[in-house]
Amino acid sequence: MRPAPSLPLPDEDQLATSRRLSEVIAEAIRAAGGWIGFDAFMARALYEPGLGYYSGGSRKFGEAGDFVTAPLISPLFGRCVAAQLAQWFGQGAPEAVYEFGAGTGALAATVLEALAEAGHGRVRYRIVELSGELRARQRETLAASAPAMLGRVEWLDALPERIEGVVLGNELLDAMPVRLFGLAGGQVVERGVVLAPDSAAGAPAGPGMPDDPATGRVEAPRFAFADRPADSGFERAVRAALDEAGWAAQGGWPGGYRSELGEQAAAWIASVGARLARGAVLLIDYGFPRAEYYHPQRAQGTLMCHYRHRSHDDPLWLPGLQDLTAHVDFSAMDAAARAARLDSLGYASQASFLFGCGLPELAMRVSPEDAGAWARQAAALQKLVSEAEMGELFKAIAWGRGLPDEAIGFARGDRRGAL
Repeated sequence: MRPAPSLPLPDEDQLATSRRLSEVIAEAIRAAGGWIGFDAFMARALYEPGLGYYSGGSRKFGEAGDFVTAPLISPLFGRCVAAQLAQWFGQGAPEAVYEFGAGTGALAATVLEALAEAGHGRVRYRIVELSGELRARQRETLAASAPAMLGRVEWLDALPERIEGVVLGNELLDAMPVRLFGLAGGQVVERGVVLAPDSAAGAPAGPGMPDDPATGRVEAPRFAFADRPADSGFERAVRAALDEAGWAAQGGWPGGYRSELGEQAAAWIASVGARLARGAVLLIDYGFPRAEYYHPQRAQGTLMCHYRHRSHDDPLWLPGLQDLTAHVDFSAMDAAARAARLDSLGYASQASFLFGCGLPELAMRVSPEDAGAWARQAAALQKLVSEAEMGELFKAIAWGRGLPDEAIGFARGDRRGAL
């Protein structure tokens, strides 16, 4: 499916940015001999310096952006996260937080304030962020929402060589580039990106959004998918994932099946695990254990695109202007953590995690007599914990080193057995 013509039109500056990024991607394709893996395309579309979705200047979060994350829905989300962090600090974890994928900084602001109220006002908060635009937005949020805490925040460019404290990430792993695979005639193919035959300037725009709305002509390279036989290492990884998901017991591999492999996310987990001297890792994201992720009925994978609160499934449309995401294979993440000799501390739905961290008690701080505030909070909580919203699709997972297996967020509804 191509994006519907009813999608909102980008402005001229956004179109110009997408055209420049498309030229960068096109040059990378030419330099690679005409084909690049989808993971390479996704990395440039999201993170190309100054041009990619997360490194450019367009608004991404909130009602004026492309999507809304849990910290923006209600500060109660951040207060629940802070409750879990406070427990770990009380158990001996060094009082430092390393947040990755901090977005607007809303989670940092809420967590810092809640930790201070809980007696952990000396916590050092480090945000690992490459985007200068996002750093500026995070500073603005902290200055407006938690000005007394701004002095406790430090921005880093990369993973420290040694981590002591809690690593925190909300909707982090889903934005890491994935490799795409398909099954054809019993063989594994890798789906990559090539220049489309009509990518010359002046060709008709086709069913997608034109680069020049006034003329309907394409002024930037266009891209298309192309499959090729998977290399031996990737084929082994795909077959292992599907075998672990129980495909052999279900009668083999159906033709036409497509999905993703999140190798970069697993590598990130391994890297964090190698650096964590003492403390914990807490990640919240949407996804499934492996048996659900690679279910034969999920035959087209989980790759999705988000643009101005609309979702579609064409990741090649206007690079740099839309978010590209894939669900998380939590079994693969757990395997990477265990290989790094981290201890499992829990795996649960977001709803179970929030309830375990005291969500009902926190919610009672708003008086029912304040009808407006009560109604707004009720609507926000519905989004966070309802099975029809974020409560079931989103999961919390944690690992640690040197901490007891007693995390309050996983005291109820722990699903580690499903991994």
